[in-house]
Amino acid sequence: YFSLYQVGQAFVSSESCFRDNLLLESGFLCLLVAPLLPGRRNQKQYTNSVSFWLIRWLLFRFLFTTGISKIYTGNWLDLNAFAYHFESMELPSPLSWYVHHLPVWSLRMITIWHIVTQTILPFLFFIPIRSVRISGYSVQLLLQIFSVLTGNYNFLNLLLVTLLLSLLDDKLFYGKSQYQGGKWTTILSQIANVVVHSALIYGIIVLFNLRFNGSQVDARIDMSKDQLSHIVKQSLFVAAYVGLASLTLKIARSVSSAVMDTPGVVSKFFALFRAMFYAAMAMLIFISSSVPLSSLHSATNSTISPSLRTIHNRLGKLQIVNNYVVNPKPLAKGRQEIILEGSDNIKGPWLEYYFLYKPGNVNHSLPFVGPYSPRLDWQMQWAAQSSYKDQPWLLSLVHRLLHGRPEVRSLLDRTHSPFQGKPPKFIRGTLYNYKYTPWTERWQPSWWKREKIGEYFPAFAKDSPALVDYLNARNLLPTPSKEVVNVIWKQSLDSIRYVTSHLEATLLLWSVFTASCAIITTTTKSK
Repeated sequence: YFSLYQVGQAFVSSESCFRDNLLLESGFLCLLVAPLLPGRRNQKQYTNSVSFWLIRWLLFRFLFTTGISKIYTGNWLDLNAFAYHFESMELPSPLSWYVHHLPVWSLRMITIWHIVTQTILPFLFFIPIRSVRISGYSVQLLLQIFSVLTGNYNFLNLLLVTLLLSLLDDKLFYGKSQYQGGKWTTILSQIANVVVHSALIYGIIVLFNLRFNGSQVDARIDMSKDQLSHIVKQSLFVAAYVGLASLTLKIARSVSSAVMDTPGVVSKFFALFRAMFYAAMAMLIFISSSVPLSSLHSATNSTISPSLRTIHNRLGKLQIVNNYVVNPKPLAKGRQEIILEGSDNIKGPWLEYYFLYKPGNVNHSLPFVGPYSPRLDWQMQWAAQSSYKDQPWLLSLVHRLLHGRPEVRSLLDRTHSPFQGKPPKFIRGTLYNYKYTPWTERWQPSWWKREKIGEYFPAFAKDSPALVDYLNARNLLPTPSKEVVNVIWKQSLDSIRYVTSHLEATLLLWSVFTASCAIITTTTKSK
């Protein structure tokens, strides 16, 4: 996947690339969590709590960074973000339309829920109380389920659910018979859980000024930008201290366990060496991860030394430690979409190209596509917010469509394509503004109403000098390969490509995922 990331260019370097970064960083941490030798999976001495802690730290950094950046650099402070979010998100799902039409006060409550879950609750991950962590897991899991149902975020939500497993322990999976705790310990843990969450609920009520107003709940944040800036700065210091204290405690326990619980001198030496190795790796990753975390505020960003930035930059090239700051789109009613239109005559009539997933035909149902990643449809949505001259891949797409390249046509909706036999002589781009149909039209076939804004790019023919010169200057014109191709490999890959191109991507991924879960479940040894 890392090799694909290196050649993905615009399709992995857009505003949504943090999902790929999270997958790559999680994959690297899995190398540390997994046993080095085969057949060691069920041996307790090969379980390393320090490397497992890194999973929890990654989960904290992702949630906290994305949450803070939405509030501090975005437009979430007025609590109206979700009044626009479900209509302007990259790829809405069928439920997005219905949630968008909820009462405004309900959408404001959803906004508060997201803010609290992403910025405050992640600190509970490091509290050494089992019931508090499990409660935190439950709330975070509910958020991910909600996100899956109301949007298409490819594999992001499934990946976050997997990372959330780091908050659980073996007792939850294997029952109390093997992991029996003391009675008073359990009671005190539950009392602490109630106290912690009661304090959180009270703090949320005060912070957001929650008040019942008849059948609805009013909320607002009486906070200036300077006050928010101070809170963000202090929370970053708290995050660093809490993370360092938690990691230090984990390392001390790991080293102590290696020395005290391992029998034999040789085994004790190797256990200690392994513990020290994981401790060094964890400290390196933790210190390096403080760079992107500190970049959330200018005051903390200035405290990072140049040598530490150098370490982070080197690890960042391998996607081992990443920055998960998101740049929220400006909140606005509706969404802009680029519609590609083709014609055999410059004067028309112009017929639309339809994409597989992104909004186009106002009557086409909104899809569920996760965990599949329709990169082209995503890029079309981001391209609509800038000039076509800044999107060379888009004009390359147009050029290949004008030449009728089958591998490019397969990325679009071939079933409803108006140019089945041969490509059009001209293709142009038109910009539209899309809005959901009102609630009163919920029984109508249309999901969208659209209004033409104007021309996005002019009509191009395949030999248009402006198009050819633009692509040639960027080395994007297709050139015949001079390398000798292995015939057998080519035929094999073409066969695989042919089969997969006729399968629905989402169904294929869910089938593979379900089969993998079934294999793991049926082959796991009972304990």
